[in-house]
Amino acid sequence: MSILVGNIRLPLGAADAEALEAAAKKCGLSMRELCGAHIYRASIDARRGKITRVLSVLLDLAETQREEAVVARVGKNDVRLKKPAQQPVPTGTAHMEHRPIVVGLGPGGLFAAYVLAKNGYCPRVFERGQSMESRDRAVTAFFSGGAFDPASNIQFGEGGAGAYSDGKLTTRINDPMSEWVLRTFVEHGAPEEILYKAKPHIGTDILKRVVCSMREEIIRLGGEVYFGCTLTGVRSRNGVLTAAVIDGQEIACDRLILAIGHSARDTFEHLLHSGVYLEPKPFSVGARIEHLQEDLNASLYGKLAGHPALPPAEYTLSHRENGRACYSFCMCPGGQVVAAQSEPHAIVTNGMSYHARDGRNANAAIVVSVNPSDFPTSDALGGVAFQREIERRAFQLTGGYRAPCQTVGDFVAGKPSRKHGRVAPTYPIGVQYTSLGSVLPDFVLAHMQIGLRQFGRKIRGFDAPDALLTAPETRTSSPVRMTRLDNRHSRQIAGLIPCGEGAGYAGGIMSAAVDGIGCAQEILQTFRPLEERRDEVCSKQRQ
Repeated sequence: MSILVGNIRLPLGAADAEALEAAAKKCGLSMRELCGAHIYRASIDARRGKITRVLSVLLDLAETQREEAVVARVGKNDVRLKKPAQQPVPTGTAHMEHRPIVVGLGPGGLFAAYVLAKNGYCPRVFERGQSMESRDRAVTAFFSGGAFDPASNIQFGEGGAGAYSDGKLTTRINDPMSEWVLRTFVEHGAPEEILYKAKPHIGTDILKRVVCSMREEIIRLGGEVYFGCTLTGVRSRNGVLTAAVIDGQEIACDRLILAIGHSARDTFEHLLHSGVYLEPKPFSVGARIEHLQEDLNASLYGKLAGHPALPPAEYTLSHRENGRACYSFCMCPGGQVVAAQSEPHAIVTNGMSYHARDGRNANAAIVVSVNPSDFPTSDALGGVAFQREIERRAFQLTGGYRAPCQTVGDFVAGKPSRKHGRVAPTYPIGVQYTSLGSVLPDFVLAHMQIGLRQFGRKIRGFDAPDALLTAPETRTSSPVRMTRLDNRHSRQIAGLIPCGEGAGYAGGIMSAAVDGIGCAQEILQTFRPLEERRDEVCSKQRQ
C-alpha cells in the first residue's frame, strides 16, 4: 500500500523532485522518513492563460499501519491510500474439457488470451487477419497505391484497429485493472512514461512491437495463435456452447471469448445465423478535420507555444443541440489521416500518430451521433447498412480509393472545394476536392456545421476556412451489441463470451483490454488451470 497525494501544482519548468518534496510536506513528512517516492500522474493545465504542471505522487513508508495513520491525520480528499494493481488469479475448481478459444487479436482478445496464458489455461487464438509483419506490408502497399486486401488491413489483423491509431491509453472507465494493463504494456516495450502521464499514448510505431511481444509470450506459455482464420459460426446444444466454427471446421470448446472488433460484418451475419442475439446500437459518423499542429499549439498554449516541456496540443470538444451530439473523437496530434476500410469499393477514414507526434498536421474526427431510428432497416444489422451506404457513396463519388475532401470554409458556405489552403491533406492514397454533401446525410452535415461554429468559439482558429475535412469517418464504434448477462455470457448461449468493441462493451484500447481481462477472469473463476497441457509445453521447451 502507498499514500497517493494529488493536486501538486508547480511551474512548467519545475523538476519532479520538487513535486516529491511538496507531497511529503503536504503529509507532514520529511523525505528522510520515506522509503520510496515517485510521480504517479502528471498533466498540463493550460486553462485561464496560465500553464502549470499538475502532479500526483506516491509515497511509501516502511509500515502499512503508519501510512493509514498519516492519511487519517491529514484528512484531505487529495491524500488517500492506494493499493497496488493486481493481476487476476485463478480460483475455479471445475474441470475444463477443452482448451478455451479466443477469437480476435485486438486489445480485448489480446489481453484475454494473455491473462489465460499467464495463469495456465493455454488458449487457442484465431485471428482473421495476418500477423503484424504481414499486415504491415499489406497496409503499406495499399497506402502506396497497391491493391486493397480485404483480409489484412487497418481493421483486420494482429493488434486490431488500435494498432493503427494514436495508441491513446486514456479511458473513462476508472477500473483498477487499467494500471495493470499499462504495466503489462511497459513490460513488453512501451515507454515507462505511460505509467504516470495523465494522457498516455504509445503511438502506432511502438504499439506494433508491444503487441508482437505479448503474442510471443502467449505462445511461450502454452497458447497457440493462428492467423488467417475466420469465425464462421458457433454450435450449441440446449443453450450451451459446444464448438466454434473456424472457416467451416468445428472445434470443440467449453468457453469462447468473442473479441472480433467493430468491423467484422460478415461474422455478425454468421453469429445471427448461429442463434446469437445481436441488437442495433447507436454510434457516430462524420469526417476527419486537420489543422496545422503549430496553429493548434499557438491557440492552446499562447506565448508558451514551442516550449520544450509542452507536448503537442490536443483537445476534446463536444456540443449537444436538438437531441444530437457533435463531438471530437480519436484526436491525433502530429498525426495523419489514414484509409481504414475493411471492404472493397468503400472509403473509410481514421487517424493515426507515431509516438513522437511530430507530423505537420493534427487531426481528429468530428462526428455526429446516429441512432437506430436513422438506419435504413430496423433489424440487427441496420447500422451496418447505414455505414455501408455512406462508405460506398464516397467510393462512387471519387471513382476509387481517393477520399472526398473539403475545406471548412467551403463546407460552411455549402460549396464544393477545388483545392486546399495552408493545410495540406495527409490521407495517403490521395483526395478529391468536392462537397461532403454528396457523401454524408443532411442531418450529419447540419450538426457538423453547428459543432464547428461552437468549437471555433472554444479554440481560436478551429473553424478557420483552410482547415480541412476528409470523409467519411464511420467506424467510431460497433453498430451492434451482443447482449450478455451479468456473468458476461451471451444471453442465448452459455459459454459464449462477447468481448470488447465488437460486442458493444468497450470504446478504445484501454476499455477493450480491461474488458478482455474481465472475460478471461470469468474462466479463471470457474475452471482450474490446464496443468497437463502446461506441463507438456514446458517439457517441450526444455527439450
